[in-house]
Amino acid sequence: MRLIPAIDILEGRCVRLHQGRFTCRTDYPEDPVERALTLEQQGFRYLHLVDLDGARRGRVEHLHLLAEITRSTSLKVDFGGGLYNTGDLEAALEAGASQVNLGSRAVQQPEQLARWIERFGPERLIVSADLQGTELRVRGWQEASGRHWPEFFRRLEDMGLLYLCVTDIARDGTLQGCNLPLYGRIREQFPRFRLIASGGIHALSELNALRSLGIEGAIIGKALLEGHLTPAQLQHWMEQTEEASGSC
Repeated sequence: MRLIPAIDILEGRCVRLHQGRFTCRTDYPEDPVERALTLEQQGFRYLHLVDLDGARRGRVEHLHLLAEITRSTSLKVDFGGGLYNTGDLEAALEAGASQVNLGSRAVQQPEQLARWIERFGPERLIVSADLQGTELRVRGWQEASGRHWPEFFRRLEDMGLLYLCVTDIARDGTLQGCNLPLYGRIREQFPRFRLIASGGIHALSELNALRSLGIEGAIIGKALLEGHLTPAQLQHWMEQTEEASGSC
């Protein structure tokens, strides 16, 4: 299972929001490039990079930071926030993103998503489904979409999507634990997705539970930034799981 630290960028700074609210933010001292370099030095291999300004305004704002991070590190970066047209996706991939993360556009224009899957291939795209209850939220979680996850995920499955990142907004930034029952239901109904869990993860026991469910990856944000999970703990966990997988 991938462990994927997160960097959320707002006004050029590393931040964390509480339950997706822009009015409830915590700022951190490292700038995004410094933070990415630190994560690489700590042994991480993946990065979830979110342009919150782009998500809120509907246009990419921090492509230059993506490019600088991918030039400066060997991290495999998935990038999202404000990606609204084919040119945006091409620019993000050219800037070094391993995958692009699509939220609002995928929810609001699934026909366009189907064309992007055909053009770029399912390995390069992740759909981020941000849930408030069963409903998907869009535009940086600020707006209701009127769509609900069971029927939307069925449509994604029919398109041939592989990677799906699901965030329970009520858990995000709370350090209260992820929504394991939700991920269990999604895995049961849609076993073909390579599912990435996000929102509230704060303990190694949760990582063990997610791995047992067959989750592809877990995004870790506030718990890592504030020391509830340390890099040493996470590296030890990854080594143990890799050893266990190798012995099977």
